[in-house]
Amino acid sequence: MIKQAIIPLAGQGTRLLPLTSVFAKELLPINGRPGVEYILDECIEAGIKEIIFIISQKKLMIKKYFYSDTFYKNIIKKKKDPKVIEEYKKILKYKKMIKFVYQNKPKGTGDAVLKTKKYIKDKYFLMLLPDDLIMKYNCSKSMISTHKKYKSSVMASMNVDKKTVSRWGIYNLSKKVSKNNFLIKEVVEKPSIKNAPSNKAVIGRYILPKTIFKKLLHQKPGKGGEIHITDAIQSLINENEKFIAHNFAGKYLDCGTMSGFIKSNIEIGKLWNFAW
Repeated sequence: MIKQAIIPLAGQGTRLLPLTSVFAKELLPINGRPGVEYILDECIEAGIKEIIFIISQKKLMIKKYFYSDTFYKNIIKKKKDPKVIEEYKKILKYKKMIKFVYQNKPKGTGDAVLKTKKYIKDKYFLMLLPDDLIMKYNCSKSMISTHKKYKSSVMASMNVDKKTVSRWGIYNLSKKVSKNNFLIKEVVEKPSIKNAPSNKAVIGRYILPKTIFKKLLHQKPGKGGEIHITDAIQSLINENEKFIAHNFAGKYLDCGTMSGFIKSNIEIGKLWNFAW
């Protein structure tokens, strides 16, 4: 059973400037809640027991957010507001699950994953990218079920408009194994419309094998001088490690761009009406 998840949070968030010049993008409110809390709730509902945040020294406000005991205690002492007490209990619940590791130089998602190597205990672990929100459906929970059934690594997949394939990592699939699951032959980064092997795009949910750390340790930097997780994944696929693309249901939201962040607020506002 998969009990650990990692969440890379060290990115600079340049697509959300000027907001991220002073604020961690993962704490920006989406319908009244920090975006990262939606990811945490997805993990909890999926049965995850420990979550590893990869942050940088420049984003210590994320750690401070979960270690704000004195702030809450002082407010509660002055006024026992039930809503404040409820919020504090929620923060304490998250805090018990979270461990922090550091990636102080932006060397890519692969390098961020490598920082967690000594903390991963089991054969497989979950990784979630915080820019990708999936609402009305627990993608991680569904992927864990797929992993249990096929005893394999799993990556989230979504059908996209063929005209937009050049914006995504696109799966080259070898065969269909069930209604929503496909065996991955290759992951092609941002192909042209003409050369795209499918219209099934990579989304930020991964169940990865612990063996990926060996690949990342010896992996040379790729595009932009960064260590890319997809390169390590492809290396494992080439050695016959089974990876399955899982087509998920639910509503996908990209909150990593300004337009996507605004849209996420609107769409989640339609789904939930938080009263604060």
